[in-house]
Amino acid sequence: MADPVPRNVRMYGLLAWTWIRAAAQYPVSLILLCLSTAFITGLDALAIVLLFAHAERIAGFGAEEVLFLYGTSALSFALSDCLLGTADRLGQHVRDGTLDAMLVRPVSPLVQVAAEEFTPRRAGKLVPAVLVLVFALPRLDVTWTAGRAAMIPLMVVAGAAIFAGLWVMVGAAQFVLVESHGATKSLTYGGAFLTQYPPTMFARDLVRGATFVVPLAFVNWQPALYVLDRPDPLGLPDAARFASPAVAVAVCAAAAVAWRTGLRHYRSTGS
Repeated sequence: MADPVPRNVRMYGLLAWTWIRAAAQYPVSLILLCLSTAFITGLDALAIVLLFAHAERIAGFGAEEVLFLYGTSALSFALSDCLLGTADRLGQHVRDGTLDAMLVRPVSPLVQVAAEEFTPRRAGKLVPAVLVLVFALPRLDVTWTAGRAAMIPLMVVAGAAIFAGLWVMVGAAQFVLVESHGATKSLTYGGAFLTQYPPTMFARDLVRGATFVVPLAFVNWQPALYVLDRPDPLGLPDAARFASPAVAVAVCAAAAVAWRTGLRHYRSTGS
């Protein structure tokens, strides 16, 4: 029996490629959409630059350090958004009854929802994140070692996996909370915004919640403490700075359980 994981990956690629080919029929429109997406996404970085036009440090962090946090968070979120950002549309499919049609197709409904209306303009969100990292990394006041250099791609991949798990979880929640589309965005887009800044800017209880309840601190904050050689304001052990891959695996496993549980208990709109 074929392994369903590689098969689902192939089917996702096929569906995404179909949508890309359709979008490519209008190349000028596609290019303009990519550029506009990159510009709008880059406004968050511009906001950080404007903040530092009036203050040398924010919550004890300099401009390059905050831009480093922004770049790693934005890149992780953009990668997950490209791959799974439409998973939170599940509630709409439940309401419309179109999920029933997905269930009878020989493709995972998660793959179908995630690849729905896939467009290259999603990649426009990657551009400002990459540019900010290219600007910030050489300007960080750190002693670069092999470990710190390796941590950059590791934290981006682990952060993308954590966000991907959250996308699937908020999608699975809509099996039960059909009208929760707006509320669930506070966890995904709100989490992305939160991780773009030093958590020391926010209330201590919020930082604890973003560490122990929804593990957003492991997207980039904990590994960034290692890269920047900073102490942890919560006093967590140094091992926490290297825990992002393990946290990503745990979040993805929890998301898989949530999705399968929701799918198992789903009752057709015709039942």
